[in-house]
Amino acid sequence: MSPTFIIACVILYSIVLFGVTFLTTRKTDNASYFVGNRSSRWYLVAYGMIGASLSGVTFMSVPGDVGKGSFSYFQMILGYLFGYAFIALVLLPLYYRLNLTSIYTFLKQRLGLYSYRTGAFFFILSRVIGASFRLYIVVNALQIFVFDAWGVPFWLTVLGFITMIMAYTYKGGVKTIVWTDSLQTTFMLLSLVVSVVLISRELHLDLGSLLGLVRKSPMSDIFVGNWQSKAFFPKQFFGGMFIAIAMTGLDQEMMQKNISCRSVGEAQKNMFTFSLILLVVNFVFLCLGILLYQYVQSKGLTIPQRTTDDLFPTIALKQLGPVSALLFIIGLISAAYPSADGALTALTASFCIDFLNFEQREAWDEKKKTKIRYAVHVGFALLLLMVIVIFRMINNEAVVKQLFRVANYTYGPLLGLFMFGIATKRSVQDKLVPIICLLAPVICYLLDSNSKQWFGGYLFGNELLILNGLLTFTGIWMLSKRAF
Repeated sequence: MSPTFIIACVILYSIVLFGVTFLTTRKTDNASYFVGNRSSRWYLVAYGMIGASLSGVTFMSVPGDVGKGSFSYFQMILGYLFGYAFIALVLLPLYYRLNLTSIYTFLKQRLGLYSYRTGAFFFILSRVIGASFRLYIVVNALQIFVFDAWGVPFWLTVLGFITMIMAYTYKGGVKTIVWTDSLQTTFMLLSLVVSVVLISRELHLDLGSLLGLVRKSPMSDIFVGNWQSKAFFPKQFFGGMFIAIAMTGLDQEMMQKNISCRSVGEAQKNMFTFSLILLVVNFVFLCLGILLYQYVQSKGLTIPQRTTDDLFPTIALKQLGPVSALLFIIGLISAAYPSADGALTALTASFCIDFLNFEQREAWDEKKKTKIRYAVHVGFALLLLMVIVIFRMINNEAVVKQLFRVANYTYGPLLGLFMFGIATKRSVQDKLVPIICLLAPVICYLLDSNSKQWFGGYLFGNELLILNGLLTFTGIWMLSKRAF
């Protein structure tokens, strides 16, 4: 498939998104931008959240990583189910009862201003890095297969994508994101299913033979029993549970969509439905990984050496014909946009509400608030551009591993803050909370860097997030006192 045809697909898809944006942004205001006027349909939110949660990391990195980690990633997905249940039964009722626009307002009400701003800061840090990693993996693939051939520099490719994303989200916000995420989820899942079908046909596999291949493959091993491994089952399972709580339940981007539903009951239906569908979709992505490696072996091809993230695009674009290439590009673009559109909206909302105090600025009229919101939106877009360009210069590993490694450090303080606020009634020395939240990740980094020498070969996995949250919780507890 020629680079010209690929870029034509990108442009056509973008036009469709702008059409959706036009239809959903008429008569919008700041309330529409931040919480969609609390009128979103729960089933649309649930469906759209699949694409937002999967992103380009799952689309490309998870199938490629099967060659190294087998199905061990699924241990974490099983943990997600319990984390999502906690969100539905504990966090969502809390957010709706307090009628929150920014979920970090809970920290202000419960712990104080410094705790509130610290929580919002760690969300912004987490989401900027996470969104950058997710968008990077997709844009990098298009750079390799399209824009390098045209001599376009990587930074300009990223700028083009971010400009398009910024253009269709700057006005509509959550009200637009709910619909565009649903559209993007559809194309991403279509690309996944068609890819599985096309590779199965190339390998002469019917459904029964496909399932048999997956079952017999050594790459389909899910559970890891070696306690020293980063993929040891308890590490992955409980790490996955708390990753779901932190990266979804304590994340303004993901919760902004949930609290845009009409009621807490609808938001809970959304969460339970979303979690079950996500379980199935992730399993299919892992099965796709086995098919990709089987295809490489049967055709005598070479596995990409720089990173296994390139395996899926290499086969889809160069080996399976024009239909596969077309749907892969559409799926890839569908994975790219949710990586940044929701992030830009949530980052803008958090900064405007949590740091600029939009809800308390009665002297600012709607026009002034909108003007400031636009400026913040552009500022975060440029920040994403900078992080993506830097990340490309230093990365040489599967992005899915990098993503969760960073999350273990940045979401830990959020986990500790919210758990302390929810589980205790103690009052805190609010001004000292930021220090505790900065020290906890530093201690975790020292432990992680030296665990092999200090703990008899033990290697931290995703349980590092739990430890990070526990250190934050304990530090705040030590500086707290019983409330009277």
